[in-house]
Amino acid sequence: MFDFDALSDAIAGKTVLCVGDLMLDEFVYGEVSRVSPEAPAPVIAVQRSETNVGGAGNVARNVASLGGRCIFVGLVGDDDAAAKLKAELAREKNIDSVLVCDPSRPTTRKVRFVSEHFSTHMLRADWEKAQAAAGTVEQQLIDAILPQLARADIVLLSDYAKGVLTARVIRNVIDAAREAKKRVIVDPKSLNLAIYRGATLLTPNRKEFAEATRSRADTDQSIAQAARDAMVLADCEAILVTQSENGMTLVSRTGDAVHVPAYPVKVRDVSGAGDTVVAALALALAAGADWEAALRVANAAAAVAIGKKGTAIVTAAELRRKILPHAYLAAEEKIVASQAELDAHLAEWRKQGLRIGFTNGCFDILHPGHVQVLTAARGACDRLIVALNSDASTRRLKGEGRPVQAERARAEVLAALEAVDLVVIFEDDTPLKLIEQVRPNVLVKGGDYTRETVVGHDVVEANGGAVMLVDVLQGFSTTSLVNRARGGVA
Repeated sequence: MFDFDALSDAIAGKTVLCVGDLMLDEFVYGEVSRVSPEAPAPVIAVQRSETNVGGAGNVARNVASLGGRCIFVGLVGDDDAAAKLKAELAREKNIDSVLVCDPSRPTTRKVRFVSEHFSTHMLRADWEKAQAAAGTVEQQLIDAILPQLARADIVLLSDYAKGVLTARVIRNVIDAAREAKKRVIVDPKSLNLAIYRGATLLTPNRKEFAEATRSRADTDQSIAQAARDAMVLADCEAILVTQSENGMTLVSRTGDAVHVPAYPVKVRDVSGAGDTVVAALALALAAGADWEAALRVANAAAAVAIGKKGTAIVTAAELRRKILPHAYLAAEEKIVASQAELDAHLAEWRKQGLRIGFTNGCFDILHPGHVQVLTAARGACDRLIVALNSDASTRRLKGEGRPVQAERARAEVLAALEAVDLVVIFEDDTPLKLIEQVRPNVLVKGGDYTRETVVGHDVVEANGGAVMLVDVLQGFSTTSLVNRARGGVA
């Protein structure tokens, strides 16, 4: 897994060069209560409207809202929609836009009429000329893009098939990026994946992928097989197939296919969710994340986006709350009161396909050594359970006079840490029964243990899990702190 806060800090210094089809997204919201007397059509009583930067422009907005910088290159006409887009992009302090004007075409504009009460799209009206840029305009695009490569950490091509990403533009950008050793992510529209040859990552949705590979793409296994064949054709390092409510599957040349289920969320609007996915992927990869970490960041970002109306952007704070939801619970909400409550949490996490971590201890006086182990443990999983020795258990292990703090106080201090998702107090001398109940994916202890001396290692490994030992931070010990506080020798 990964340290989200460290990754988020790294993202803040990264720049994405985004090239693609810009469009103006308008949403008209209202109530429908009657049918027109003029024709058998519903009448929408307009209540409000929104205008957003859409298409590849929404990718740029998400890059900026997630904390990165974006250099955006796109194509507009000479009309009011272009003026609105230029004004909106100029207000985005973390977006530098380079817009090529083609007076022969209208700026792509999409107006969606939405029933406010039912959150249902009733009608969409489009103004566009979906025709590949040619001649002078195509060369202007290439001349606008290539000088920006030196400023970028990663390149993102957002293809909506409206004319910007011609075969020649794609070839020039990918070849120049590879020469500059810059990764290229492509959100493709063409069914001929070979035109994106040399890109690092392709991110088709399931329908696009099935059509491009002429495969069913209806299981993780069929997606993985078709993706491996497609990677040879497209000479790319990985393919990510987004599957809406069925999650995402990433297949790389060098590793196993990784599938993550979709977060259970109320879907309000899927408009622009793919833009959010590729923006999050680009920033995570630019910041040094591996494939799986980038995949999990993108999956969480998509869950936030589809929970909003319209062409939505996702902020770093919203993403953090999705990835670390228990960091925002009150401490008492993290302390498990019963076995049934623990089972309910475990069932929900397993349903979501989350990786469960487990560690244990007395944690009598919390110190930096404890924090180091807990932080490392949380980085190895999606949800971390801390098993806490009860007062009686601690006294048997540590002797009379211990614990210094009662179990409830120790539990509340642990639960206040962002790294901790649940605290379970246990009465036995060892947490073996709890480990058998939880069956964690990873069991974490300090490096002063060996694998063989970690209680429950055999149970975890028998269930396909792993034991992780974290280096102990020297100079910190609860026993020495207690002795010093009581006037004894540290």
